[in-house]
Amino acid sequence: MQRVYDKAKRIRLAIFDVDGVLTDGSLYLADDGEEIKAFNSRDGHGMKMLRDSGVELAIITGRISRCVELRARNVGVELLFQGVADKAQAFAELLAARKLDAAATAYMGDDVVDLPVLRRCGLALTVPEAPFAVKQHADYVTRAPAGRGAAREACELIMHAQSTLERQFEAYLK
Repeated sequence: MQRVYDKAKRIRLAIFDVDGVLTDGSLYLADDGEEIKAFNSRDGHGMKMLRDSGVELAIITGRISRCVELRARNVGVELLFQGVADKAQAFAELLAARKLDAAATAYMGDDVVDLPVLRRCGLALTVPEAPFAVKQHADYVTRAPAGRGAAREACELIMHAQSTLERQFEAYLK
């Protein structure tokens, strides 16, 4: 676990997939084609605390959904990449735009399409529901399930490693 904390100390940008990470992976499609997703409020608050602790947030997802745009705005994600067929290319563009080394990034994904980024980032995170092939390449597998606290757990892990978690909690203890 010390190796995970050592990697987490360097994180300046945390990137999340959506389906199967920020949601449980279910896709709800209305008759008119509108896509509906269920997001966990504690996951969102964890992302806000991580952002407030100084770590920038991004989302890279293969699907395009208006509700993801709304959720990203709600939790303070300014770097939103939707409809991405090549996540490794989006990751490389993000690193170049932010002038970051891959070691300063965390990525949380849940499926084989996430492997190109999971294998390049500094801290690879996944969920218990991920296939074995994905878990093999993860530095950390959350205890909490996808869409039910996994993102919060990952955010708190990074803040704990960076000694910023207590400071985030202090605001609520006054």
